[in-house]
Amino acid sequence: MSRPLSKWLAASLVLVGMVALLRGQAENQVPAAQGMFQAAEKFTKSLSPAQLERASFKYDDAERLNWHFIPRERKGLPLRELEGGALKAAQEFIASGLSKAGYEQTLAIMSLEEVLYLLEGGDRSERRERRNPGKYYLSLFGTPSAKGQWGWRLEGHHLSLNFTLNNGEVVGSTPEFYGTNPALIDAGPERAIRVLGAEEDLARQVLKLATPEQLKTIVIDTKAPDDLRGANTPQADRTPAVGLAAGQMSADQKKLLNTLLEEYLKNMPADVAAKRRERLMKAGFDTIQFAWWGEPDRNQRHYYRVQGPTFLIEYNNTQNNANHVHSYWRDLEGDFGIPVK
Repeated sequence: MSRPLSKWLAASLVLVGMVALLRGQAENQVPAAQGMFQAAEKFTKSLSPAQLERASFKYDDAERLNWHFIPRERKGLPLRELEGGALKAAQEFIASGLSKAGYEQTLAIMSLEEVLYLLEGGDRSERRERRNPGKYYLSLFGTPSAKGQWGWRLEGHHLSLNFTLNNGEVVGSTPEFYGTNPALIDAGPERAIRVLGAEEDLARQVLKLATPEQLKTIVIDTKAPDDLRGANTPQADRTPAVGLAAGQMSADQKKLLNTLLEEYLKNMPADVAAKRRERLMKAGFDTIQFAWWGEPDRNQRHYYRVQGPTFLIEYNNTQNNANHVHSYWRDLEGDFGIPVK
């Protein structure tokens, strides 16, 4: 293991606890836009001129919309090339765009690259290049400012977080993609790790409570699609929603659906999550529709969709014998802060 990578892993473990404590104290006190700007300034000042150049793009550069989640090379500045104060500033910058829960989930997804490195075969050096917990890239679009228009992205395998700011507000926080492979690491009783497990379990509970009549509407197909739709498109698929509307659900199903939404919402800073929640409630909770494709039980191929007038959630677990998850939250009124006409 290279020295920079060792430092990245060690620093990540220490920072999980430190940032959790700090954000637990300050999460509801500093507006997300202010926190991102302050963290971005600190981050840019910590970089060498060459590093800053790699991390920086014009605001309207086509790269801003070029998002993906596969383990490929990307433009931007990889975390594995940072050490010391620059690495700490990068981690604090990432944390500024997330809640405590979202930051911990992000670190968990990054750490799974080390698991894949150990599990997969092939040449060791090639495997290390492909599977690397530091192979996540920070990119700045425009110049961070308290009032101007700018954006930033953290992206790598199974992770794409995109933020757009303008006039001191977060005007875009999507696409927001999280994935996990393996979805389950089982080392015995009380030693299992399931990143994104709650997102699967809560949706399945809604399905399990369905009456035979409801199932006719919820289950669109017994065969699950192989992946999400439009997983690298600038704007989400805006096909009309399908499935059972919340207004046709039982009280218990509605409660579970609301808890499922909160599981997704809780990754964002409190004020960003609150704006999303306000928009979807204003559009009408009862209009939100829930649909399922595939098998009903764990460890079987499945996919679900939750869609309201303002947002779209898709969750797919079909690869590697249903032990490999892709999920995202999209803004149907416009990803990247770009209004859809």
